[in-house]
Amino acid sequence: MNSRTPRRRGAALLLALSPCLPVAAQVAAPAAAASSPEATLPAVTVRGAAETDEPTQATGAWTTRRSRSATGLAQSARETPQSMSTITRSQIDDFKLTSVNVVLDAATGVVAEKVETDRTYYTARGFDIVNFQIDGIGLPFAYGLVDGDLDTAIYDRIDVIRGATGLTSGTGNPSAAVNFVRKRPTRELQASAALTLGSWNDRRVDADLAGPLSADGRVRGRLVVAAQDKDSYLDRYHLKKGVFHGIVEADVTPDTMLSLGHTLQQNRPTGSMWGALPLLYSDGTPTDYDVSTSTAPSWTSWKSDTAITFAEARHQFANGWQAQAVLTHKQIRGDGKLFYVYGLPDPVDGSGLAIYPSIYTTTNRQDIADLRASGPFTLAGREHELVVGATTSRSRLHAQSTYGSNPDVGAPFPDLATWDGQYPESTFDVAGDGARFTDKQRNLYAATRLSASDALHLVLGANHTRIDSSGVSYSVSRARQETKTTPYVGAVWDVAPQWSLYGSWTSIFLPQFELGDDLQRLAPATGSNTELGVKAELLDKRLSASLAVFRAKQANLASALRFDTATNQTLYEGVDTRSRGFEAEVVGALSSSIKLSAGYTQLAIHDDEGEDVRTFSPRRMLRAAGTWQALPPLKLGASVNWRSETSRSTGAGEIRQPSYALLNLMARWDFSPKIYATLNLDNVTDKKYLTSLYWDQGLYGEPRKASVSLGWSY
Repeated sequence: MNSRTPRRRGAALLLALSPCLPVAAQVAAPAAAASSPEATLPAVTVRGAAETDEPTQATGAWTTRRSRSATGLAQSARETPQSMSTITRSQIDDFKLTSVNVVLDAATGVVAEKVETDRTYYTARGFDIVNFQIDGIGLPFAYGLVDGDLDTAIYDRIDVIRGATGLTSGTGNPSAAVNFVRKRPTRELQASAALTLGSWNDRRVDADLAGPLSADGRVRGRLVVAAQDKDSYLDRYHLKKGVFHGIVEADVTPDTMLSLGHTLQQNRPTGSMWGALPLLYSDGTPTDYDVSTSTAPSWTSWKSDTAITFAEARHQFANGWQAQAVLTHKQIRGDGKLFYVYGLPDPVDGSGLAIYPSIYTTTNRQDIADLRASGPFTLAGREHELVVGATTSRSRLHAQSTYGSNPDVGAPFPDLATWDGQYPESTFDVAGDGARFTDKQRNLYAATRLSASDALHLVLGANHTRIDSSGVSYSVSRARQETKTTPYVGAVWDVAPQWSLYGSWTSIFLPQFELGDDLQRLAPATGSNTELGVKAELLDKRLSASLAVFRAKQANLASALRFDTATNQTLYEGVDTRSRGFEAEVVGALSSSIKLSAGYTQLAIHDDEGEDVRTFSPRRMLRAAGTWQALPPLKLGASVNWRSETSRSTGAGEIRQPSYALLNLMARWDFSPKIYATLNLDNVTDKKYLTSLYWDQGLYGEPRKASVSLGWSY
């Protein structure tokens, strides 16, 4: 077959799909290449100069043989002295995990705290996740949360490393770091596309094209696009989003590779909630609204654009060392026309609520440069590994709020239970406060894996961090200057050919921007994290198992104290916390036809007086998913997400969310090696539940929904 023919077919496919993208050609959303894990895909060749983490899309596996996410060293999960979970492309495609929120809610020990329609916090082991990485490069959070519905289409897999993980990211707390590993070009042509239709007029299109751009394969490219247009179970909420991911890489010499890429995601929601539903009546009893209830009129919106441009250079030396330089520019733009409802409604007539309309615009520009080198060295007759690196970043944020005078801020709001969704749009003519600040961070880090013997390996490292901030955030100074060195110590002992014992200890350094009761910024939280465990590689390394116990202590961790009406901000106090618990996880292939991922977490969190704190975080969680190739063309699957009771105490009373479980089912039929259809049913039992008690307001999660996908792969 002519080598140009399949490339033309792939290009024609993308052109044919492009008119279907709801956010026009302005955005093509990276959607998972919904190719069959069992279908035969071209082999992915990885050369020394282009050595990256192992891609999982072509293998169809639920595990990865190695990862650099934890320490910067290429290690298997068994060689890593921390708990690590991986959600691979195959699992993402099987269960249609198209949002980062649902992916992380499927990971052991992690909770996506969805507080509004378009903003989410993330926690692990009861504490906030503040370290997001893309291909191992940290991307800072300006305010500790994520705006918009982040799509998973451009990622080959997502790694979650639990415990304090400040070794390469610069800051650490005893939660987790999440590393998003992007899809990369392939040396052989591969292409896929999928069309999905689902509940609430959900329409989605995905396409993925990769392969050589030159006859000799020295230049390669990948283009991933996806777009989604859907209504919602929530009244008046509608979302359009599109994602584009393009990357070109070239072998400029046999040992040197250059890459250039750009990613863009646009979210266009309307009917967006700012804040959520009141969860208590004025007499302290719990509210119980319809699942579809929303506080947002139809004229509200919260647009967001996230663009990332990156350039990489990798060089493979003859002695086995590799050097890498990565430049990243990220820009996040937000434009919200918002409507906040606050107060405690009367249990009889629903009165007592008031409004707070606002226009909120924000721009956050981030520039990150990372330079690292890694490779083997010999000492005392044994070979060891070392990685050294430096990162510098600058994050500039400008935000502005404008309030409405007609209707006035504080105007009464009708009974939410009977409200028809109509409310006049404000004039937004009262200039409000804003933020304009710059955060600069510099890190020097190093880690080494020492082979003390054939069975005992030590992982030693340290990160030296300097943070400089200037500017103001809503009339409060953001200025600070802090320097800290955080050490890391780990050990892995292979007690048998398939079994290892491990332990790790690291210090915690978490800068905080929350304000204390004196309206001054809290000092950083500090402490330490310890973890001990056992790991195994079973069934010819197709199945991984682990059991871990962990303990962490923190001093001066920000905890909400009260809402200050004078400054319109929540004030915090520093609390000393102690957490401990254990986790168990099994993931991989039980046989050629059965894949499994199951994880259980149990923890306790107390303050220095022994009282429970952060009770909004579940103390016990079970995550399980599996698929069974029942017949050559038929795959069946199920997943369960169970969490224990949570609560939050407020001045008006206590909010409680009973324990609950969500059951999801899937079935896939392969009509041929290239064409398939998938049926997904989520929340099969139609469970009513609150998505989070992170705030003292909340919204209900999605009720039962269904989707059908038709896919093609080459």
